[in-house]
Amino acid sequence: MRLDKLLANMGFGSRKDVKESLKKKYVTVNDNTVKDGSMHIDTATDIVKVLGETIRYQKYVYLMMNKPPGFISATADRSERTVIDIVNKDYQHFNPFPVGRLDKDTEGLLLLTNDGELAHQLTSPKKDVSKTYFAKIDGNVTETDILKFKAGVVLEDGYKAKPAHLCILSAGHTSEVKVTITEGKYHQVKRMFEAVDKKVTHLKRLRMGSLTLDENLEQGGYRELNRQELEYCLSLKDSKKRADI
Repeated sequence: MRLDKLLANMGFGSRKDVKESLKKKYVTVNDNTVKDGSMHIDTATDIVKVLGETIRYQKYVYLMMNKPPGFISATADRSERTVIDIVNKDYQHFNPFPVGRLDKDTEGLLLLTNDGELAHQLTSPKKDVSKTYFAKIDGNVTETDILKFKAGVVLEDGYKAKPAHLCILSAGHTSEVKVTITEGKYHQVKRMFEAVDKKVTHLKRLRMGSLTLDENLEQGGYRELNRQELEYCLSLKDSKKRADI
């Protein structure tokens, strides 16, 4: 990779900013001062430093966020605040995007990455990646609803949802439940409960595949995936590669 591209990708400003840093002799490669941004770098072996700080090249970023309500799952919007607006500049230069959509008023687990291949593995309808939600319901959720969800409820547009697992935590005039689905249609959980004459008043995603929301993350908080979580994500990509062979 060209040196100037590496530095720009790692957040050291625009190509113009990088060129200025090179001109001022801020950059070394293997302890040799370098002023030529077109120099090609082996990201696995060459040691690049800026003002003495070693730059470790990172192609992808993987962030777990506890999405707060009031933000939309998008990278940019003219009128609404997005989940990317929450992320600080240390990660902004990776140009991350949300994997799957959570409604504006829905909170909980959201993965942000710039790894398009992984995003496809997690969201493709063919992959059947499970997603578990906690929901508060206006209405009494019953065993009959469990059976209907298991059979696949028919939404208002005639689409029959895939079988879902519904677990009742408490029931009454208002109920609390956990529901696990394997697809991600627009407003799906809300529409599924509407199909059984009930209304979702609160929705929080707890799990996506093997990724579980970190309970220590406050609303709007985020962190990089830990080793175990990252290994799970990379295993999804590896399985695709094996399937393609």
